[in-house]
Parts: sequence; structure tokens; C-alpha cells
Amino acid sequence: MEYIYAALLIHKAGHKVDETTTKKVLEAAGVKVDDARVKALVASLEGVNIDEAVQKAAIVAAPAAAAPAASSAAPAEKKAEKKDEKKSEEAAAAGLGALFG
Repeated sequence: MEYIYAALLIHKAGHKVDETTTKKVLEAAGVKVDDARVKALVASLEGVNIDEAVQKAAIVAAPAAAAPAASSAAPAEKKAEKKDEKKSEEAAAAGLGALFG
């Protein structure tokens, strides 16, 4: 991940993402640099519009991070609460029954 973060930082600063700059950023961050990974990163980003890629990724990620997970969890929680409520009512009724006989 740190290699991609370095590339994004370099791009955001308005510089070209190349091997030398990427190595410098990673070294400044205290990362042990793997030259092969740096070369692969730079090669894979060649010809890529980074701004467009980031924008598309943000659009795709936004709906996935929204409410569906929360809405699917809510009914399950409600069922569990109702079940627990019913058990506690039954336990209370059993306890009262023991008092009377």
C-alpha cells in the first residue's frame, strides 16, 4: 500500500511519478524500498490518468459504503432483541408461577 500512497502523494504534489521520486518518498517515510516493486508501480501507472482513476474509485466505493450493511444488520438485531425479550418474559412468568404453586 505504501507504494501506491507514495505515488498518490507525488501526483498530488504536481510531480511526475517516476522511480527516483517514488524511491525518495518511500525512503523519507522510512520504508525499505524494493526496486522491483517501484519499477512495477511506475510501469503500471504509465498512461493512467490518476485523477480520473481516483474519481472513479470514489464513485464506486461510495454506494457500497452507504446504508445497505446497516439496513441488513438492523432486522437481525431487532429479531434478536424480540427473542431476548420473549425469553425474559417467559422467565419472569415462570418465576411468578413458582410463587403461587
